[in-house]
Amino acid sequence: MCLEKSSGRLVLIVTAFFICLALSRNCYAQITPDTTYSGVTQDTAMVKVPRAGTWVPKPADKTDTAVTEVAATDSIPDSLAKAGPFQPNPKKSGMYSAILPGLGQLYNKQYWKVPVVYVGLAVAGYFIVNNLNNYRSYRQAYVNRINNPDYIDKYTGVYDEAQLQQLQNDYSKYLDITVLITSIAYVLQVLDAVTSAHLKNFDISRDISMRMKPVIYPTGAGIGLVMNFKR
Repeated sequence: MCLEKSSGRLVLIVTAFFICLALSRNCYAQITPDTTYSGVTQDTAMVKVPRAGTWVPKPADKTDTAVTEVAATDSIPDSLAKAGPFQPNPKKSGMYSAILPGLGQLYNKQYWKVPVVYVGLAVAGYFIVNNLNNYRSYRQAYVNRINNPDYIDKYTGVYDEAQLQQLQNDYSKYLDITVLITSIAYVLQVLDAVTSAHLKNFDISRDISMRMKPVIYPTGAGIGLVMNFKR
């Protein structure tokens, strides 16, 4: 029975892990090719050959090419030269958090969330270990009492067989609940990384808002819902 419960917890954890991987699949960064074009215009001035009386293209020298390249570089618009705000890839962020909790938040540059994630994992780990140790201790004592009624341990004179069995069942239930909550928290931190990546540059200024405020009507005062939109 103990092996079946342990297998069930393991299946639950593995299932949660693969769910997170499924949510963050195809999380590879998309490489956008550089579409900026800096063409080099060669000097194609025509020169006349005295004897043949024909016109041939004048070969471009290195100086003309260098000047043309500088001119092309200077002609790049300022909008292309200036990099925009950092926009994380949501799929990539979700994959990072699925592989290592907190890594997606680190990729999103939300550094304050990383300690929160690991404090939660530390608390969850403490309760999992504590419940597992108590479960094993009470179960071993109960099995020893069943096999040998005269067996003496640290619970002798404190708990009888029925109480040991009840404590064993209680801590088994606590352990299952702790593993379930930890799995849910693991999934939530992956979803948080994906959502935060989507809303990284979302405008939340006062120009776009919805709030309640007191309003005055001709017949009296009341509370109204005010919505502002950026112009």
